[in-house]
Amino acid sequence: MFTGAEFRGNLVGCCRLLERMKAVFTTRVSPDYDDLPEHRYHFPRTYLNQVSAAIGDWIVYYEPRRLSSLDTSASGRQAYFAIARVDSVVPDPARPDHFYALMSDYLPFFEPIPFKRANTTYESALQKPDRSTNKGAFGRAVRTVPDAEFNRICEAGFAHVMGLQVRHRPGADVPEEPYPPLPIFGRDVDHAEFEVDRPIVRQVVARPFRDRAFAAAVKAAYQDTCAVSGLKIINGGGRSEVQAAHIRPVADNGPDSVRNGLALSATVHWMFDRGLLAIDDDFSILLNKTKVPPAFDAFVRNRDRIAVPKRVDLRPHSEFLRYHRENVFKG
Repeated sequence: MFTGAEFRGNLVGCCRLLERMKAVFTTRVSPDYDDLPEHRYHFPRTYLNQVSAAIGDWIVYYEPRRLSSLDTSASGRQAYFAIARVDSVVPDPARPDHFYALMSDYLPFFEPIPFKRANTTYESALQKPDRSTNKGAFGRAVRTVPDAEFNRICEAGFAHVMGLQVRHRPGADVPEEPYPPLPIFGRDVDHAEFEVDRPIVRQVVARPFRDRAFAAAVKAAYQDTCAVSGLKIINGGGRSEVQAAHIRPVADNGPDSVRNGLALSATVHWMFDRGLLAIDDDFSILLNKTKVPPAFDAFVRNRDRIAVPKRVDLRPHSEFLRYHRENVFKG
């Protein structure tokens, strides 16, 4: 396993189209390729032109119906779930005719966005005039997408963060109210579609927007419950008191990914950021025994492991957990 940062010292130039184009990258929970969407996207030469055209521009990640080439079930979400930016393309040194797109600025949606809304696809190329699905276009793992369609997908994926939609919770929990609009938008936010590319791009690179989007996605994945203590508090405004913690800090190039996040209560978040506790690859809790009082054992409900999301692709990734143990933890 390796990261985009580890690749960058050895970049190899690839052909690139003159006009940049946004795109949709299909990736799976258990990919047949060596994907780590936060940092890299692995693909065959078939899609080199389309991926190269997206260098310097944004893409939307899409999860298909089948989660692997051997999967015969419809277990995939058929939904868009995150965006990222393509920094460069390099050859795969171990597999002929395969390449890596090196990614940055990964940002998840607060909930997956189905590829079709009101019987209309977000990507016009996926639908025939009779509204049936264009299976040929759908079968392509990389698809270029016009700016207007990219913007519509982002507006749906970040609707809660932009103040357009509540965040629904499972069970009897009340929905979380939409966030108030941020001043970085540059104009009032309403329900009109974005007509130009610039506003949405300016939003998704701004730190306040990214913090909101990261927090919403992490809280949703952990059902607003502290992964360590099991504590769940929702205030009168429908906002949960649990906080979203980065495992690998943003200051150390940690991505805004649910797999690089944990839902933690304020006290546990403080301890985690200061290296007083860490998480092993099997999700067991590691404590600095010299600085954490014995009473903390009762706070974690006498469990040895954290609670993690049911979906494997939302659980903490070993790469980020290892970085925290080796660089932050003081055990």
